[in-house]
Amino acid sequence: MKIILQKPDTVGALASTLCLLHCIATPLLFIVHSCAAGGCASSPFWWKSLDFVFLAISLIAVKRSTQNTSKPFMKPLLWINWSCLFFLIINERLLWISLPESLMHISSVSLAVLHIYNLKYCLCKTDKCCTNSI
Repeated sequence: MKIILQKPDTVGALASTLCLLHCIATPLLFIVHSCAAGGCASSPFWWKSLDFVFLAISLIAVKRSTQNTSKPFMKPLLWINWSCLFFLIINERLLWISLPESLMHISSVSLAVLHIYNLKYCLCKTDKCCTNSI
């Protein structure tokens, strides 16, 4: 937890990238694993719950990043991208709307890119520059 609070953009970019890899690997792993075992069974609970683990980590990372950014435009961009990713993951579970899975990949990549941009260009040098102190 301490590393998330100290380096939210690094953790956020890592979580978004791992989320993307998880999304891409899921179909391939389950085709190989479950069909090789004699039938295409459903995925294990622990694998399905990784979506929510990544969402929780990225929520904390986005919250901390928006508190420590020096660029006001980063705050809504991070929250909008996280909200889109949240909606897409919930939608995939509850099947509200039929949406292409590539939207989840785009959202995850966007969140990782925003965290990397924020890490490189938007960190506060002092406590007085951050958007939460305005």
